[in-house]
Amino acid sequence: MQTPLDHPQNFLRQLYDAAVRRALPAHITSTYLPKPPKGRTLVLGAGKAAGAMVHAVEALWPADAPLSGLVVTRYDHTPAHPTGVPARIEIVEAAHPVPDAAGLQAAQRMLELTQNLTPDDLVLCLISGGGSALLTLPAEGLTLQDKQRINQQLLDSGANIVEMNCVRKHLSRIKGGRLAAACAPARVVTLMISDVPGDDPSVIASGPTVADPSTCADALAILERYRIELPAPVLKALNEGQLETPKPSAPVFATQQLHMIATPMQSLQAAAELARQAGLPAYILSDEIEGESRDVGKVHAALARAIAQGKGPFQRPCVLLSGGETTVTIKPLPPGAAKGRGGRAGEFCMGLAEGLQGQAGVWGLAADTDGIDGVQDNAGARVGPDTLQRAAAQGMKLASYQSRNDAYGFFEALNDLVFTGPTHTNVNDFRAILIL
Repeated sequence: MQTPLDHPQNFLRQLYDAAVRRALPAHITSTYLPKPPKGRTLVLGAGKAAGAMVHAVEALWPADAPLSGLVVTRYDHTPAHPTGVPARIEIVEAAHPVPDAAGLQAAQRMLELTQNLTPDDLVLCLISGGGSALLTLPAEGLTLQDKQRINQQLLDSGANIVEMNCVRKHLSRIKGGRLAAACAPARVVTLMISDVPGDDPSVIASGPTVADPSTCADALAILERYRIELPAPVLKALNEGQLETPKPSAPVFATQQLHMIATPMQSLQAAAELARQAGLPAYILSDEIEGESRDVGKVHAALARAIAQGKGPFQRPCVLLSGGETTVTIKPLPPGAAKGRGGRAGEFCMGLAEGLQGQAGVWGLAADTDGIDGVQDNAGARVGPDTLQRAAAQGMKLASYQSRNDAYGFFEALNDLVFTGPTHTNVNDFRAILIL
C-alpha cells in the first residue's frame, strides 16, 4: 500500500479502488442468488453493472438448470466473459444517459420474453444504476425523440435523481413496477446495486420491478418546475391519471423478493477500513449528499480547511469520505462560446479547489464509481495544494472554466483527470479528502 505521507494522490486512488472493489458483482452475488425453480429461469436486467451481474450469475448457476434471458448495459460496459463459462444470457449495449433505439428495442424484447410465464418459473432481475436511460419504452403518445429531449432537459435542469426518475417512471411502459406486472404469475427476485441517495429501490433505475409510491401529479409538478413540455395527448393522460404506475398495494408485489447486494455506504466503509489500516482516522460524512456539485465541493473545502488549521471537528491527519449524487445545472452560453465538458465529479473538484485556495496539506479526489464522469472518458479528477498555482502558471482562470462547466478542460490541462475505464459496477459518487 502506498503511504499517505509519501504519495497522497496514489493513496486516494487506492481508497477509490477499494470502494469499487466492494461493489463488484463477482464478489457479492452468491449470498443472494435464489435456488433454481421447478420451471425455467428467465434473467432480465438493465444498468451499468448489468453485464458483470450476468457473468456472476452464470458462473454460479448450476450447469444443468435452465437459464436464459436478456439484459441491457451501456456501450463498452460489457466485461470480458470468464474463461470456460458458457454464455446463456444475452447482453445488449445501448446509450446512456440519453436513450437510443438499441435500448428501446431491448425493452420491447424483454416484455416479449415475459409472455407465457407460469407460477413454476423464476424471473431473476438484475438492476443497477443507469437502467432508467438504458431501459426505455416510451408511454403511448411519446416517441423516442420525445424521450431523448425530455431526458436531456432533465439532465441540464439540475433536477435530482428522485425527480428525474419520477418523470421517467410515468412516461414509460416498463419502468415504475411495470416490468414486474408483466412477469406475473412467475416469481420475481430482484438483485439491485444502489446508486441513489437513501438506496430507495423504487428510484434505482426507475424501479422496473418495484412498486411506485409516486403519482402522475408528482410527475406533472416536476415537469412544470423545470419547464419541460410534453405533447398535448401525453399531458392530458398525465392530468387524468391514465399513466399511473403500479402501487405498493398491487397484488403482483406480494410474493416478490428484492435484495440490495451493494450500496454506496458499504463502499465508503470499505475505503474507510483501508484508510484505518494505513493508520489514518477516516470519517464518512454521508452517503446521501446532494446539491449543486460545485457548492458541495466548497462545503467540503471549508471543512477540510478548518481541520487543516486546527479549528475543525476532527484532528489531522485524517481522511474525509462522502458519497451521494450531486447535480450540475448547465448555464446558458454566450453565442459562439464552446460548450464545456465534464461531469459531477469534475465540477465538485472545481468547487473544492476554489474553496481550498491552495491550503497546505490537503488533497482530494472525486470520481464516479462506474468509471465515467458524465459522458466523458474520465472517472473524475484530483485536487492538491498546488492546483490553483499550477493553473495560474499556465494562464488559466478557474472562474472561466466554471462559467462554461468545463471541468474536463481545466483538469486535463493540469494532467489531473482520473482515468479508470468502465468499472462494471455503479454505487455513484465517491469523494475522498486527505488532510495531513
